[in-house]
Amino acid sequence: MNIEDAGQIVILNGPPRSGKSSIVKVIQETFDNPWLNLGVDVYVREMTPSRYRPGIGVRPGGERPDLEPLIPVFYAALYESFAAHSRLGLNVVVGVGHHNAYAKPSYILADCARRLSGLPVLFVGVHCSIEVVMECRRQGQVGRENLYLTGSDQDPVPVPVMAWQREVHSPGIYDLEVDSSSTTPHECAVIILRCLERLHEGPTAFERLAEAARGGQT
Repeated sequence: MNIEDAGQIVILNGPPRSGKSSIVKVIQETFDNPWLNLGVDVYVREMTPSRYRPGIGVRPGGERPDLEPLIPVFYAALYESFAAHSRLGLNVVVGVGHHNAYAKPSYILADCARRLSGLPVLFVGVHCSIEVVMECRRQGQVGRENLYLTGSDQDPVPVPVMAWQREVHSPGIYDLEVDSSSTTPHECAVIILRCLERLHEGPTAFERLAEAARGGQT
């Protein structure tokens, strides 16, 4: 198909509670044409059976080796759905938290990049200070028992939370990076829109990730 006829795909990659969902909401409410949210929150909470959760949302550190054989398949199915929507001319925006810190490295991101070959993909790294992440975790815990891991006086930043900060931006190949702790969701969305207008000017991050994988560099 002609790439100009395909729907655009915006992938926001960052740790949990970094503001990805707020950016997604602004994009859905302010960008022209429908933008469908197919991100990790929707996939885990609405589609994944409870006994297989957190599924693709499993934390870095190899803590759920029993789930690991399923995670590449879940991601493959999810990204194939992005491709199907795009080929039908529908725009897709998603929040994810890619990492490779499993008990056995799976290099899932490279496989996902290959699955979107030939489609217009903007890969955005969403950075956020650990202080803001921890505050969002505390606020998100209100009325939601044990949904988010929070700190304590003895352990202000739990090891799994710091692991997200460290692992989620590896290898760090992006089309665009934003800092949600210093930029509002609306400002982030405006920056993303401007970047979408220049997306066809050179190799995209996903094209480079797929090429690196073919060369054995990922």
